[in-house]
Amino acid sequence: MSKPDPQEIASAAARVMYATDHAARTLGIHVVDIAPGRSVLRMTIRATMINGLNIGHGGMSFTLADTALAYASNSYNQRAVATVTQISFLKPAFLGDVLTATAEEVAVSGRTGVYDVHVRNQKGEVTAAFRGQTQTIKGKLVDDLPVTREM
Repeated sequence: MSKPDPQEIASAAARVMYATDHAARTLGIHVVDIAPGRSVLRMTIRATMINGLNIGHGGMSFTLADTALAYASNSYNQRAVATVTQISFLKPAFLGDVLTATAEEVAVSGRTGVYDVHVRNQKGEVTAAFRGQTQTIKGKLVDDLPVTREM
């Protein structure tokens, strides 16, 4: 039997996560791309996401970035959760803006991973910079596939 491809495992893990990710689906967050240690997710700012200053609520950008972190850190089929996060809001988002969050693994040591996420609008402008730290926990997303990251 051949060793499963890490890309196939990342894709399978993302499919399993998205099937029960009610928050992402409710907010209209879509997985655009997934790879081991990396994810790209997209969301359009809707009227229900606008705050009292008539700009996109920062919590929406944070949720998009945090969700991208989750998909990137779980792409090895080893369950992982965020333990520390920090975001810098650089530009406001507006009604109709299409935000894309790209999460990339920076470093892994033992059960801890560090990821950077950049959120960009449809013009390619960085609207938020996010850093997240994760910790792996017991369990796999897809039981019949292996974990592809060494701990």
